Amino acid sequence: MSKIEIKHLKKRFKFSKEPLFTDINITFEENQIYGLFGENGAGKSTLMSLIADYNFVTAGEVLYDGEPVHDNSKALQNIYYMSQNNMYNKNDKVKKIFDFVSKLYVDYDVELQNRLVKKFRLDESQKFNKLSTGYKSIVRIIISLCVPCKFIFMDEPTLGLDARNREVFYTSLIETYSENPRTFVLSTHIIEEIDQIINHFILLQDGEIKMDSSIDDISEKSYSISGPSEDVDKYIQGINVLDSDQLGRYKTVHFMDELPNREKPESVDIEKMKLQKLLIYVMEKEGK
Repeated sequence: MSKIEIKHLKKRFKFSKEPLFTDINITFEENQIYGLFGENGAGKSTLMSLIADYNFVTAGEVLYDGEPVHDNSKALQNIYYMSQNNMYNKNDKVKKIFDFVSKLYVDYDVELQNRLVKKFRLDESQKFNKLSTGYKSIVRIIISLCVPCKFIFMDEPTLGLDARNREVFYTSLIETYSENPRTFVLSTHIIEEIDQIINHFILLQDGEIKMDSSIDDISEKSYSISGPSEDVDKYIQGINVLDSDQLGRYKTVHFMDELPNREKPESVDIEKMKLQKLLIYVMEKEGK
């Protein structure tokens, strides 16, 4: 099984007073779908560009199957980075861009590309620079799903997409992942839309990885409990609460722990804590 390892990665830009990354350590395993989260400016795009060797590390290393990715064509042919920067001739028609990319990759999936063009209702005869922001994202999405790479990093893939096309993207991602498993790393701000898709999430904040966990691990011990205030307080006695909301006598608490070993009042409801709620709490706590 292939993997990408980032070890003690540091990144400082020339005219910046503070480093962007101080000590990044993380491993991306094969055949997983990761969610990469962080506030604006946290460095999500930069991290992806460093992994794909589009940018240079200040210190540390990025390894593909134990070998440095820098100037390593064998490793880099298995890594694809979908950037928001325009990498194509802006005056080229979409069809010409697709033809160009298909010639770069021997096993590029032209059949899947054609199906996605129809699903997204993309006009291939349009020039790339005449497309809306959403349809420029769609061109990038189609290429990302069709390249024969084991690791695909997608930076804000749904930028500019309307609700319909976001749904087409998520459905197509799951379909192609099921048919041909490989690793996708999605950087996005729309947490609630992908928390049912990803199986691993990463939180990047203050130059470090603050959270790195599988969804299953978090789901097993992250809960939201709601009900009449007095019943909730009695049931969760002894639990370390992360956050709580109250409206009149009705209360909701959020925590990461095992459920209390006592009978649950009928008036109390238990749900798995939403990933967005958990990440917001962690970001606010770490930011203090």
